[in-house]
Amino acid sequence: MTTWTIPGSPATTAETDIGAIINSIIADIKAAQPAQGSKPGAVIYIPPGDYSLKTRILIDISYLQIKGSGHGFTSSSIRYNSGNTSSWHEIWPGGSRIRVENTDGNAEAILIHRDGLPRQSSIELVDFCLDGVSFTPDQNSYRNGKIGIRSTTPTDSLRIVGMGMVYLERAIVVVEADALHITNNFLCECGSCVELVGSGQASMVNDNLIGAGPAGFSIFAEDHFGLIISGNNIFPRGKSSVHLKNATNNMVSANRLHAFYSGMITMEGACHNNLVSANHFLRNRESFPAFQNTPHPQDDLFGLVHVRGSGNTIVSNHFSFDVPSNAITPAGAKPTIVLVRSGDNNYVATNHHAANVAVNAVFLDGSTTNTKVLDCGSASEFQAANGATFGFRATP
Repeated sequence: MTTWTIPGSPATTAETDIGAIINSIIADIKAAQPAQGSKPGAVIYIPPGDYSLKTRILIDISYLQIKGSGHGFTSSSIRYNSGNTSSWHEIWPGGSRIRVENTDGNAEAILIHRDGLPRQSSIELVDFCLDGVSFTPDQNSYRNGKIGIRSTTPTDSLRIVGMGMVYLERAIVVVEADALHITNNFLCECGSCVELVGSGQASMVNDNLIGAGPAGFSIFAEDHFGLIISGNNIFPRGKSSVHLKNATNNMVSANRLHAFYSGMITMEGACHNNLVSANHFLRNRESFPAFQNTPHPQDDLFGLVHVRGSGNTIVSNHFSFDVPSNAITPAGAKPTIVLVRSGDNNYVATNHHAANVAVNAVFLDGSTTNTKVLDCGSASEFQAANGATFGFRATP
């Protein structure tokens, strides 16, 4: 990539505008592979270095891998909030680092889009860094209008692997994904990290390090079927760790979730037949002074797990709740661990909690029916509003 010359524009280099260079390479691939039956695609390699992206990259072919040599993540939030950094060894992300500058008026660093059939397939973005550089003028706002990777038409087997993304308002936004795989990425200090919208099926979000801003989502999935979310280490301070909307037959398992707010796993709309199991939840108080006065998106009655829908299973999870009593909202409330807000035939069992204050391990809304609650706490830690129907067995 660093040796490519754009015909008619020799002054443009990967260092001055990597977007224009990659778009020129993609145009050459299309010109060299015009036949319908033989389009093997190509690999574009980004060596370690600093590259300015002024022109959005448009991927409108299949079988393309863009590959670097290191995600290069380092915390920009710590740098911007530390004052004098003159003695530091380094202050910017490294590896194969792309500075997302967006001087062409587009929001995205990389846009995946092609109309018509078939859907694009086997696009791979691997081992490089997308750095939004700054949230000017407020470095703690998580807002700059920049998007790392955005797919706006259906894809099959899109892979996002080993990427580092920092200081982007939205890191990954994917529409209508089939067999999407997002794995082994470092997505942190972005407004929202993973947004899967407009439906999707048979996808995986696993083994990532993720941390969103207080107004954004760590992982959001809308109208998804057969999604596996597992093995992720999700940091604060997103307004939710995993947010499912009208999602059915998905699995959220074996994740470590740490948050400063309730609604760590939120099911919105009609969410049916989902499994939430073997996750570790830690809810405590914001410790970073710059964010301690940030309003909470949900109060402590919302539940660390908030369930709307039927046939969901929430089993064998560990909940740690460690919030000073004077920081609980509303004041004097008894925090809720699992709130079943609506639906029929939900199953909540063998969850364990360790809390510094009295909590409701499970609370059932009055509209819920046929809920089974087994071995999740004592009788005093279970509440059901008038109208709810349920079976309950206290922890021995």
